[in-house]
Amino acid sequence: MLSPASDRSDFAPLWELDPGILFLNHGSFGACPRHVLQFQHDLRLRMERRPVAFLARECEHLLDDARVSLADFVGAEPDDLAFVPNATHGVNTVLRSLLLRPGDRLLTTNHAYNACRNALEFVARRAGAVVDVASLPFPVRSDDDLVHPILELVRPTTRLALLDHVTSPTALVLPIARLVRELQARGVDTLVDGAHAPGMLPLDLRSLGACWYTGNCHKWMCAPKGAAFLHTRRDKRSDTHPPVISHGDRCARTDRDAFRLEFDWTGTFDPTACLSVPEAIRFMGSLLPGGWPTLMARNRKLALHFRDTLCARLDVLPPAPDSLLGSMAAVPLPDDLRPAPDPAAPLDPVQELLLRRFSIEVPLIPLPDGPRAVRVSAQLYNAPSEAVRLADALVSLRSA
Repeated sequence: MLSPASDRSDFAPLWELDPGILFLNHGSFGACPRHVLQFQHDLRLRMERRPVAFLARECEHLLDDARVSLADFVGAEPDDLAFVPNATHGVNTVLRSLLLRPGDRLLTTNHAYNACRNALEFVARRAGAVVDVASLPFPVRSDDDLVHPILELVRPTTRLALLDHVTSPTALVLPIARLVRELQARGVDTLVDGAHAPGMLPLDLRSLGACWYTGNCHKWMCAPKGAAFLHTRRDKRSDTHPPVISHGDRCARTDRDAFRLEFDWTGTFDPTACLSVPEAIRFMGSLLPGGWPTLMARNRKLALHFRDTLCARLDVLPPAPDSLLGSMAAVPLPDDLRPAPDPAAPLDPVQELLLRRFSIEVPLIPLPDGPRAVRVSAQLYNAPSEAVRLADALVSLRSA
């Protein structure tokens, strides 16, 4: 399955990805297989043939069925799940639902996703609250290096901790169960940004016990873009509301829970991405013997292979133990890599050069309190030989 002799994965034709581009950036926006896109297309045709029947009569029950499938995949109760467009939307949903007071403290880390960090700062600024940022190291040696800096910042007025399950810039898998447990013991609610986790890591949200957990289905689950979820612990549901208030608020219906009524209809939208989630789960789970556990293990093994190849060729030490990685890995880059980063540019100039000169799409990301790293993602369409191609390209830029 991971034979280094393979120039291209046998599964690559299942995706619409440009065969002329080496795509090592599944972590940014995911990539949806052709089969799942066709499934969504068929749903869209069904919706457009009879819009009122589909959206006003059928959609509610179709969303119920999709939630049951998703709940089974992430280890949750269907009634505790709400579909949202993306994990950033899920984070904003929770933060905008909080009733903060001046002096309340919100806790996050310097590895947090920038969009969600911005949302945290926004609600804090408006309420007169304070954002405390735990400085996590990178490179990192153990779980303790990630847990202790967070717990040390807990104060009596700390209301909420916003934590990534898998960090975007450094690709670290935080010990999230331990953190949720330790913070709960200190009276701190947790909002977990699990943007990368579904489909990368096995999830059991019931046992995790976080107050809120939001995750994308369009990344490692390979559902269409626009499919994500917010899991809300039962005792927090009555205080959690969508950012867009619509017909579900103060609805007179008694046949459905208020949480579901509010989130399922926030105005006219295209529900087909969310309705395609069960098919994405089924299809991706059918591609390897052993299903999803085998797929997750395969992708993780390939990500470690990418990391080890890059570290060896660039002469850098692995920045984290294997136990803290999933299907992505970030490798710090040497200072002599050219061209140098431009803080005013939307993308790193080396990232653009890799695409233009070598046809490689891979992100270069500024590290917290450090230089920059190349972050490689491994999905079923990737092959081991791609690591050598990326390493050769980076070495050539280093010596230029």
